Amino acid sequence: MPSTPRKPELPKRFYTEVSVAETPAGFEIRLDGRPVRTPARTMLALPNRTSAEAVAAEWEGQGTHIDPATMPVNRLVNTVLDGVAMNPGATRSDLGRYAETDLIAYRADEPERLVERQAEAWDPLIAWVRDRFGVHVAMASGVMHVAQAPDTLQVLRARLDHEADPFRLAAIHQMTTLTGSLILALAVAEGRLGADEAWRLAHVDEDWNISLWGEDEEAQARRAARLTDMRAADLLLRD
Repeated sequence: MPSTPRKPELPKRFYTEVSVAETPAGFEIRLDGRPVRTPARTMLALPNRTSAEAVAAEWEGQGTHIDPATMPVNRLVNTVLDGVAMNPGATRSDLGRYAETDLIAYRADEPERLVERQAEAWDPLIAWVRDRFGVHVAMASGVMHVAQAPDTLQVLRARLDHEADPFRLAAIHQMTTLTGSLILALAVAEGRLGADEAWRLAHVDEDWNISLWGEDEEAQARRAARLTDMRAADLLLRD
Protein backbone atom coordinates (compact mmCIF):
# COMPACT_ATOMS: atom_id res chain seq x y z
CA MET A 1 0.00 0.00 0.00
CA PRO A 2 1.55 3.35 -1.04
CA SER A 3 2.42 5.67 1.79
CA THR A 4 0.72 9.04 2.14
CA PRO A 5 3.11 11.92 1.39
CA ARG A 6 4.04 13.79 4.54
CA LYS A 7 3.13 17.43 4.74
CA PRO A 8 6.16 19.71 4.98
CA GLU A 9 6.92 20.67 8.55
CA LEU A 10 6.03 24.26 9.35
CA PRO A 11 8.77 26.51 10.70
CA LYS A 12 8.57 27.37 14.37
CA ARG A 13 7.73 30.88 15.43
CA PHE A 14 11.06 32.56 16.27
CA TYR A 15 9.92 36.07 17.21
CA THR A 16 8.00 37.80 19.98
CA GLU A 17 7.15 41.29 18.76
CA VAL A 18 5.72 42.39 15.39
CA SER A 19 5.82 46.03 14.33
CA VAL A 20 5.45 48.30 11.29
CA ALA A 21 8.20 50.82 10.54
CA GLU A 22 7.83 53.70 8.09
CA THR A 23 10.97 53.89 5.91
CA PRO A 24 11.91 55.37 2.51
CA ALA A 25 11.09 51.95 1.02
CA GLY A 26 7.58 52.00 2.45
CA PHE A 27 5.96 50.50 5.54
CA GLU A 28 8.23 47.61 6.53
CA ILE A 29 7.21 44.62 8.62
CA ARG A 30 9.61 44.06 11.51
CA LEU A 31 9.96 40.97 13.72
CA ASP A 32 11.68 41.81 17.00
CA GLY A 33 12.92 44.95 15.28
CA ARG A 34 14.44 43.12 12.30
CA PRO A 35 13.08 43.52 8.76
CA VAL A 36 11.29 40.61 7.08
CA ARG A 37 12.18 39.43 3.59
CA THR A 38 10.12 37.64 0.96
CA PRO A 39 11.08 34.16 -0.35
CA ALA A 40 13.15 35.92 -3.06
CA ARG A 41 14.84 38.05 -0.35
CA THR A 42 13.02 41.26 -1.21
CA MET A 43 12.33 43.57 1.71
CA LEU A 44 8.74 43.08 2.90
CA ALA A 45 7.56 46.69 2.54
CA LEU A 46 4.12 47.95 1.55
CA PRO A 47 3.00 51.30 0.13
CA ASN A 48 0.46 52.14 2.82
CA ARG A 49 0.08 51.57 6.54
CA THR A 50 -3.35 49.91 6.39
CA SER A 51 -2.17 46.97 4.30
CA ALA A 52 1.11 46.80 6.24
CA GLU A 53 -0.78 46.53 9.51
CA ALA A 54 -2.91 43.74 8.01
CA VAL A 55 0.26 41.81 7.17
CA ALA A 56 1.66 42.52 10.62
CA ALA A 57 -1.54 41.19 12.18
CA GLU A 58 -1.11 37.94 10.25
CA TRP A 59 2.43 37.54 11.60
CA GLU A 60 1.23 38.41 15.10
CA GLY A 61 -1.57 35.87 14.81
CA GLN A 62 0.75 32.91 14.27
CA GLY A 63 0.93 30.35 17.04
CA THR A 64 3.86 28.11 17.81
CA HIS A 65 4.49 27.59 14.08
CA ILE A 66 4.27 29.85 11.02
CA ASP A 67 1.60 28.67 8.58
CA PRO A 68 1.52 30.62 5.27
CA ALA A 69 -1.95 29.19 4.58
CA THR A 70 -3.28 31.47 7.33
CA MET A 71 -1.59 34.57 5.90
CA PRO A 72 -3.49 35.50 2.71
CA VAL A 73 -2.41 39.14 2.59
CA ASN A 74 1.23 38.28 3.19
CA ARG A 75 1.10 35.62 0.45
CA LEU A 76 -0.29 38.11 -2.05
CA VAL A 77 2.28 40.75 -1.08
CA ASN A 78 5.07 38.21 -1.65
CA THR A 79 3.63 37.59 -5.12
CA VAL A 80 3.65 41.32 -5.80
CA LEU A 81 7.21 41.94 -4.64
CA ASP A 82 8.81 38.79 -6.07
CA GLY A 83 6.79 38.54 -9.28
CA VAL A 84 4.41 41.24 -10.47
CA ALA A 85 6.67 44.18 -9.63
CA MET A 86 9.47 42.57 -11.62
CA ASN A 87 7.36 41.87 -14.73
CA PRO A 88 4.01 43.71 -14.69
CA GLY A 89 3.60 43.21 -18.44
CA ALA A 90 3.15 39.47 -17.99
CA THR A 91 0.37 40.06 -15.46
CA ARG A 92 -1.39 42.55 -17.76
CA SER A 93 -1.10 40.10 -20.65
CA ASP A 94 -2.62 37.30 -18.60
CA LEU A 95 -5.47 39.56 -17.47
CA GLY A 96 -6.11 40.56 -21.07
CA ARG A 97 -6.87 36.96 -21.95
CA TYR A 98 -9.69 36.92 -19.41
CA ALA A 99 -11.38 39.68 -21.41
CA GLU A 100 -11.89 37.11 -24.17
CA THR A 101 -13.80 34.64 -21.96
CA ASP A 102 -15.35 36.72 -19.19
CA LEU A 103 -17.74 34.85 -16.90
CA ILE A 104 -20.61 37.30 -17.30
CA ALA A 105 -20.62 36.92 -21.09
CA TYR A 106 -21.71 33.27 -20.83
CA ARG A 107 -25.33 32.62 -19.98
CA ALA A 108 -27.44 29.54 -19.37
CA ASP A 109 -30.22 28.82 -21.84
CA GLU A 110 -32.26 26.97 -19.21
CA PRO A 111 -33.87 26.67 -16.70
CA GLU A 112 -35.74 29.93 -16.94
CA ARG A 113 -35.19 30.97 -13.32
CA LEU A 114 -31.40 30.61 -13.65
CA VAL A 115 -31.50 32.62 -16.88
CA GLU A 116 -33.38 35.33 -14.97
CA ARG A 117 -30.93 35.29 -12.05
CA GLN A 118 -27.95 35.67 -14.36
CA ALA A 119 -29.62 38.57 -16.16
CA GLU A 120 -30.50 40.29 -12.89
CA ALA A 121 -26.95 39.91 -11.61
CA TRP A 122 -24.88 40.52 -14.73
CA ASP A 123 -26.84 42.75 -17.11
CA PRO A 124 -26.14 45.87 -14.98
CA LEU A 125 -22.42 45.16 -15.39
CA ILE A 126 -22.78 44.78 -19.15
CA ALA A 127 -24.45 48.22 -19.10
CA TRP A 128 -21.69 49.60 -16.86
CA VAL A 129 -19.01 48.49 -19.34
CA ARG A 130 -20.96 50.17 -22.15
CA ASP A 131 -21.35 53.43 -20.22
CA ARG A 132 -17.88 53.47 -18.66
CA PHE A 133 -15.79 52.28 -21.60
CA GLY A 134 -18.04 52.81 -24.61
CA VAL A 135 -17.86 49.20 -25.80
CA HIS A 136 -20.27 46.28 -26.06
CA VAL A 137 -19.76 42.89 -24.39
CA ALA A 138 -21.07 40.11 -26.63
CA MET A 139 -22.96 37.34 -24.85
CA ALA A 140 -23.65 33.69 -25.65
CA SER A 141 -26.00 31.03 -24.33
CA GLY A 142 -24.97 27.49 -23.57
CA VAL A 143 -21.43 26.27 -24.19
CA MET A 144 -20.75 28.06 -27.47
CA HIS A 145 -17.74 30.38 -27.50
CA VAL A 146 -18.45 34.03 -28.24
CA ALA A 147 -15.74 36.21 -29.73
CA GLN A 148 -15.52 39.70 -28.30
CA ALA A 149 -15.10 42.56 -30.77
CA PRO A 150 -11.49 43.72 -31.22
CA ASP A 151 -12.34 47.20 -29.95
CA THR A 152 -13.85 45.74 -26.77
CA LEU A 153 -10.69 43.76 -26.07
CA GLN A 154 -8.49 46.74 -26.92
CA VAL A 155 -10.34 49.09 -24.56
CA LEU A 156 -10.34 46.66 -21.63
CA ARG A 157 -6.66 45.91 -22.13
CA ALA A 158 -5.90 49.62 -22.39
CA ARG A 159 -7.62 50.08 -19.04
CA LEU A 160 -5.11 47.68 -17.52
CA ASP A 161 -2.23 49.76 -18.90
CA HIS A 162 -3.29 52.51 -16.49
CA GLU A 163 -2.57 50.27 -13.50
CA ALA A 164 1.02 51.27 -12.79
CA ASP A 165 0.99 50.19 -9.12
CA PRO A 166 2.01 46.49 -8.95
CA PHE A 167 0.00 46.03 -5.75
CA ARG A 168 -3.21 47.12 -7.46
CA LEU A 169 -2.39 45.13 -10.58
CA ALA A 170 -1.80 41.98 -8.55
CA ALA A 171 -5.03 42.56 -6.63
CA ILE A 172 -7.02 42.87 -9.87
CA HIS A 173 -5.35 39.72 -11.18
CA GLN A 174 -6.19 37.74 -8.05
CA MET A 175 -9.81 38.90 -8.12
CA THR A 176 -10.07 38.02 -11.81
CA THR A 177 -8.71 34.51 -11.36
CA LEU A 178 -10.92 33.90 -8.33
CA THR A 179 -14.12 35.03 -10.07
CA GLY A 180 -13.36 34.24 -13.70
CA SER A 181 -14.30 37.80 -14.59
CA LEU A 182 -12.07 40.73 -15.47
CA ILE A 183 -15.19 42.91 -15.56
CA LEU A 184 -16.07 42.09 -11.96
CA ALA A 185 -12.49 42.79 -10.86
CA LEU A 186 -12.42 46.14 -12.67
CA ALA A 187 -15.79 47.06 -11.16
CA VAL A 188 -14.28 46.54 -7.70
CA ALA A 189 -11.10 48.42 -8.63
CA GLU A 190 -13.17 51.40 -9.77
CA GLY A 191 -15.54 51.37 -6.80
CA ARG A 192 -18.56 50.19 -8.81
CA LEU A 193 -18.85 47.11 -6.60
CA GLY A 194 -17.64 46.03 -3.19
CA ALA A 195 -15.55 42.86 -3.01
CA ASP A 196 -18.24 40.82 -1.25
CA GLU A 197 -20.89 41.91 -3.77
CA ALA A 198 -18.60 40.97 -6.67
CA TRP A 199 -18.03 37.61 -4.99
CA ARG A 200 -21.78 37.02 -4.77
CA LEU A 201 -22.26 37.95 -8.42
CA ALA A 202 -19.49 35.56 -9.44
CA HIS A 203 -21.33 32.66 -7.81
CA VAL A 204 -24.80 32.93 -9.31
CA ASP A 205 -24.46 29.55 -11.02
CA GLU A 206 -22.90 27.85 -8.01
CA ASP A 207 -25.53 29.23 -5.64
CA TRP A 208 -28.23 28.00 -8.01
CA ASN A 209 -26.82 24.48 -7.85
CA ILE A 210 -26.49 24.68 -4.07
CA SER A 211 -30.16 25.66 -3.82
CA LEU A 212 -31.02 22.48 -5.71
CA TRP A 213 -28.54 19.95 -4.36
CA GLY A 214 -27.01 21.42 -1.23
CA GLU A 215 -23.30 21.90 -0.48
CA ASP A 216 -20.81 19.64 1.27
CA GLU A 217 -18.40 20.77 3.97
CA GLU A 218 -15.29 20.55 1.78
CA ALA A 219 -16.85 22.80 -0.87
CA GLN A 220 -17.88 25.26 1.84
CA ALA A 221 -14.32 25.34 3.19
CA ARG A 222 -12.82 25.88 -0.27
CA ARG A 223 -15.22 28.70 -1.00
CA ALA A 224 -14.55 30.36 2.36
CA ALA A 225 -10.79 30.22 1.73
CA ARG A 226 -11.21 31.76 -1.71
CA LEU A 227 -13.38 34.53 -0.30
CA THR A 228 -10.59 35.28 2.18
CA ASP A 229 -8.21 35.63 -0.77
CA MET A 230 -10.73 37.92 -2.48
CA ARG A 231 -10.82 40.18 0.57
CA ALA A 232 -7.02 40.17 0.77
CA ALA A 233 -6.89 41.43 -2.81
CA ASP A 234 -9.49 44.08 -2.03
CA LEU A 235 -7.30 45.35 0.81
CA LEU A 236 -4.46 46.06 -1.62
CA LEU A 237 -6.81 48.12 -3.79
CA ARG A 238 -7.53 50.53 -0.94
CA ASP A 239 -5.32 53.55 -0.28
